[in-house]
Amino acid sequence: QVQLVESGGGLVLPGDSLRLSCAASGSTIRWYAMGWFRLAPGKEREFATAIAWNNSSTYYADSVEGRFTISRDNAKNTVYLQMNGLNPEETAVYYCAAAGCLIGNYDRPDEYGAWGQGTQVTVSS
Repeated sequence: QVQLVESGGGLVLPGDSLRLSCAASGSTIRWYAMGWFRLAPGKEREFATAIAWNNSSTYYADSVEGRFTISRDNAKNTVYLQMNGLNPEETAVYYCAAAGCLIGNYDRPDEYGAWGQGTQVTVSS
């Protein structure tokens, strides 16, 4: 079973950028689809983005399309989330997740079997 650890969160100003990392251990992520979700206070867990196991496709929520970029480095067993143009409404705990390569719906949390502990992102002036 793959274990995931997110890092890179912090406090940023509106409009700033931030890069999150998700380091995997226990298994190679080469055969996993990987996703990023976020959980804001008082809201449900929200899909942000995902990448297919073979890098053939990436998926983005409408709210982050054009500003967020997901990428993976299988050699480093790490997935990244580059976030640009952050706004205060995107303050949340950001979670990395792994799913089997035959995932059906990338935006459904229940498709993912492994989750990290999350990293806090706070966007505030």
